[in-house]
Amino acid sequence: MEARDPELRRELDATLQARGELGPEYESALIDSFLEKVEQRLAGTNDQQARRLLAEQRMTAARGAAQPAAPAVGTFGERFGFGVVSLVLAIPLSAIGVANAGIEGLVVAWLGIFGVNAVHAARAWPWTRGKGRTAADWDG
Repeated sequence: MEARDPELRRELDATLQARGELGPEYESALIDSFLEKVEQRLAGTNDQQARRLLAEQRMTAARGAAQPAAPAVGTFGERFGFGVVSLVLAIPLSAIGVANAGIEGLVVAWLGIFGVNAVHAARAWPWTRGKGRTAADWDG
């Protein structure tokens, strides 16, 4: 096993050595202690990454550079494929709806198909873009 963090490797070795000396009755306490140290290290790493991202965004804003462009919502191929799949699935859904509930079943099936396609199309509306949280939102 190759450890990326030599300090955690030393902690693991010390924990294993202490288990050998103390015996299995202290095993759960030793494991909990080691896992707590790992969690603290991970939390510190995550905090550093979040601070680095926030600093990069602030530097970009301070330099007056444009914000990164929003990712494309969907290419023509994606939208076309979604529409084709919806129509292909509409055939058996319509048949099942009519066979089980008559015209009401057909209406419910097509309302569901319409709803799914409306939600998919709503992703491309300009006022729904950029609703995700940024690192600035996490700044305390």
